Amino acid sequence: IGSLRQNGACAAARSPLAAAAAPPPALPGGSPLPRRLYGGAAMLRPLRRLSRPPRRAAATGPGRRLLLSTPIFYANGPPHIGHLYSALLADALHRHRRLRGAGPGRLSTGTDEHGLKIQQAAAAAGTSPPELCERVSSLFHQALTHAAVSFTDFTRTSEPRHQRAVRYFWGALRDGGALYKGSYEGWYCTPEECFLPESQLTEHRDAQGRPCKVSLETGHQVHWTKEENYMFRLSAFQDPLRKWLRDNPQAISPHPFYQRVLHWLEEDLPDLSVSRERSRLQWGIPVPSDSTQTIYVWVDALVNYLSVVGYPETHGEWWPAVHHVVGKDILKFHAVYWPALLMAAGLAPPERILVHSHWTVHGQKMSKSLGNVIDPFACIGQYTVDGFRYFLLRQGVPERDCDYYDEKVVKVVNSELADALGGLLNRSTALSINPSNTYPCFSESCFPKVLDYRETKGMGRASAEDYEFVASVASLPLQVANYFEGFQIYKALECIVLCVRQTNSFFQRHRPWKLNRKDPAEQLWLDTIIHVTLECLRVYGTLLQPVIPHTADRLLSRLAVEPEERGLSSLTFLARYNGKSCPFEGRQLGPDTGILFHRLEKSRQPQIETKKL
Repeated sequence: IGSLRQNGACAAARSPLAAAAAPPPALPGGSPLPRRLYGGAAMLRPLRRLSRPPRRAAATGPGRRLLLSTPIFYANGPPHIGHLYSALLADALHRHRRLRGAGPGRLSTGTDEHGLKIQQAAAAAGTSPPELCERVSSLFHQALTHAAVSFTDFTRTSEPRHQRAVRYFWGALRDGGALYKGSYEGWYCTPEECFLPESQLTEHRDAQGRPCKVSLETGHQVHWTKEENYMFRLSAFQDPLRKWLRDNPQAISPHPFYQRVLHWLEEDLPDLSVSRERSRLQWGIPVPSDSTQTIYVWVDALVNYLSVVGYPETHGEWWPAVHHVVGKDILKFHAVYWPALLMAAGLAPPERILVHSHWTVHGQKMSKSLGNVIDPFACIGQYTVDGFRYFLLRQGVPERDCDYYDEKVVKVVNSELADALGGLLNRSTALSINPSNTYPCFSESCFPKVLDYRETKGMGRASAEDYEFVASVASLPLQVANYFEGFQIYKALECIVLCVRQTNSFFQRHRPWKLNRKDPAEQLWLDTIIHVTLECLRVYGTLLQPVIPHTADRLLSRLAVEPEERGLSSLTFLARYNGKSCPFEGRQLGPDTGILFHRLEKSRQPQIETKKL
C-alpha cells in the first residue's frame, strides 16, 4: 500500500525495471559477449570508477539537517488509507524531530505523474494526461492537508524543476558510462508499470474468453513486449551495494527488510531497462539527445528525492541526510535500484530507508475490483483527524500487514483517547476535585524522595506502587524517543497508553474526592495527587503532539502549558520530587473547553472510496 506508485500492485521481490534481455551477439565459436560489454554501436563509454567519494552533506550531530520523505503517489486514482499511512509515519517522525529541536528539517511528498498507465487512463476518461494529473494531484494535496500532514514540499513530477533535475541525472549516468543501448523482451504489465517473470504469471481468460497471461498476485493482464531501450549497468554495482549495507546495518529498518535486501544482493542482479520507446510512451520525459526514447517512469520518480533539495546545484546542503519512508512493495526500487543509480551518478545512497507493510480490509487486500478501498476523507469525517491519525499509527506495525475494520477504529480510539486520556483530564480538573482551577502544590512530606521505593513504609502517603508508577512516567520520554528513532511508533504509543492507564489507577486508588479538605494534612495529600496527575498529563500531551496534534494542543492549553514550554528539551517531570522548583505550581489552569475527545459512534456503513476522477 505505502508505495512510490501506491497502487498496491507491485510486489517487493519484482524487478519492474529489469528486462528480459535479448541474447547478446556471439563471438566466433558461439561464446556470447560478456553482458556488460554488449550494446553494439549504441553502447556508451565503459563504466568508470569514481575518482572521488560521492558528495555528502557535512552536517552531523544534534543541529544537523534532515529530509524525511514519503513516496510520491501515483496519480492514476484518488488517495486511500495506504497512502495516508505512509504520510502519517513520515509526519510523526518529522514532528517528533521538531519537538526535540534537532535542527533544520523538511518533509517532502508529492505525486508521480508520468507513465503509460496515466497516458491510457486519461485517454479512457476522454481527457489529457495533464488534466487528469492536475485533478488527482489536487486530491492528494487536499487529503494530506486535511490529515494535518506537515509537509514542507509537495513535488509533482510534471513540474519543470523536477524535469530539469531528471535530465541532469540522466546525463550524469550517461557521462559515467552507466548506460548502454540494448534490446529486451518480456511480459509487461501496464497497470503495474513493470515486467514480470514467468514464475509470477498464470494462465487466464480475458473478457472475450480468449486465453491470456495475468499476474499471479494482482490478476492484471500482461503483454509480450520487445523493445530496444537504454539499459543501466546494475550488475556492476552488486559488490558496492553489498558493502554499503554491511557497513551500514541501520540503513534499512525494520531489520527483516534489511535481511531481505541482503538476500536479493546474493542473487543474480540483471541490468535494468531505464527507457521506453517514445512511440509507446509519449507521456514522460524524453531521453536527452534521443527523441525516440522516454525515460522510464521509475527513474523519473526516484529523482524527486533529489529535485526537492535543489539538484543539481544546492542538494549538497541536504543530501544524503535523507530518510525515505516507503512501502514494502517498493523496497527493491529504493534499496537496490536507487542506491545503485545514485552511486553511478557520483552521489551517496540515502542515510536510511524506513519500510512499512500494508493494510488489509477484513483480512483481504484492498482492491478496486473487490470494492473495499478505504477512503481517507470519509474516515477523517467519521473518526476525526486525530482519531484516525491515532488509529493508523497505533495499530500499524511496520514489520507485518495490519487489518482494518471500522469496529476496531471505534474500539481503540474510544478506549484510549476518549476514556483513558480524556477521562483522566476531566476527572483531575473537575471543579469538584480542584475548585481553585490551579496547578496545585506538591508536598515532599506526602511523597518524599526515596532511594528504594520498596522501603517506603511510614515515610509518607505514597505507596510502593506509586513510586513504581512515577518511575515509569519519568522514563517515558526516553523510551518514546528510542522507539521513534527505531521506526516503532506503535510501541511508543503502547508505552504512553500503559502509563495513562497507570495514572488512572493511581487516581482511582487514592480517591481524592473522598479526602477532607478541611483537614490540612488531607489537603496536602489531595493537592499532591492532583499535582502528580497533571504532571503526568503534561508529559502525555507533550509526547502525543506528533501523533494527535490538535488533541494534544487542547490538553496542554487546558494545563496552561505555553507554546514555548511544549518541546522535549524543556520536558521535566515532577521537578519538586527532585527538590527543584516547578514553573507550573500555583499557575491558573487554562479555560475549560469541554470534553477532550468525544466518543465515536459505530459507523453505519464502511468508509469505502467513492470519489470520482
